[in-house]
Amino acid sequence: MRTVANVYILSLAIGDLAMILITVPFVSTIYTFESWPYGLAVCKISEFARDLSIGVTVFTLTSLSVQRYTATHHPIRYLSHKGRTTLTQANTFIWFLATILAIPGAYYSFIMKVAVNDNHTINVCYPFPSQLGDWYPKTIVMIKFLSYYAIPLIIITIFYSLMARSLIRTTENPVCNNDSHNKLLKNRRKISRIVLGLVVIFAICFFPNQVFMLWYHFNANSNENYNTFWHIWRIIGFVLSFLNSCLNPIVLCCISGVFRSHFKRYIFACCYSNVQRSRETSITPGFRSINSIDLNTKV
Repeated sequence: MRTVANVYILSLAIGDLAMILITVPFVSTIYTFESWPYGLAVCKISEFARDLSIGVTVFTLTSLSVQRYTATHHPIRYLSHKGRTTLTQANTFIWFLATILAIPGAYYSFIMKVAVNDNHTINVCYPFPSQLGDWYPKTIVMIKFLSYYAIPLIIITIFYSLMARSLIRTTENPVCNNDSHNKLLKNRRKISRIVLGLVVIFAICFFPNQVFMLWYHFNANSNENYNTFWHIWRIIGFVLSFLNSCLNPIVLCCISGVFRSHFKRYIFACCYSNVQRSRETSITPGFRSINSIDLNTKV
């Protein structure tokens, strides 16, 4: 399991786990409690964890698309020691960049008091202080749209197009036509489908939230035009942006047989071991001895 693609997937999983464990339990109560009950510290931590997780997710998927293209088009460079060093540097840069982009949300988040009526106010965890003016939320929203969505999807599309062209050329004009080469191509296509599945899920899940943020902060009359449609759209985008972190392991489990096998073995260890023992006890001693001879012969 210690492959380059799986190292990226591990990084993706850590980011998803941070989102689920730190952000979701607190932010999900926005539509449960009338007022933010957790205080300023939790407000800043939840905003930081959310931006960090989104950054790690999108930058990891972008790096995975580049890595898949390199593995397909430049396999010698990909397998070299230099390629392994580049992997470590890339993962370090991913987390560093995601952290840098998440700092403003954590630093400027505050507890905003909103007047519901003349005698009642509620607390809201809000990342855009009013004293910074209208330029700050517009700038942050545009930076996040470009950094977390538009530019990464453009890069991913470019590298997947190049990779698809390379795979088509390899299939049409194979360098060699032996079983080992065909197995290698099949494995590359399988990993590429896994990464593509993760990218499609990401693009779908974050699209509604990105549209709402752009509309709300760049439309001068957004507060007056805010209606039931935009409220439902906001909730859908809100849920889908968190749902992405939950769907990634399901996508991996559905697409990758290796991931599915290890998932069953380690997550359901007790059930898996019981099934294995029942299978072994159902085999007759004579059959086991034949299998042992066959295995020894192969070794």
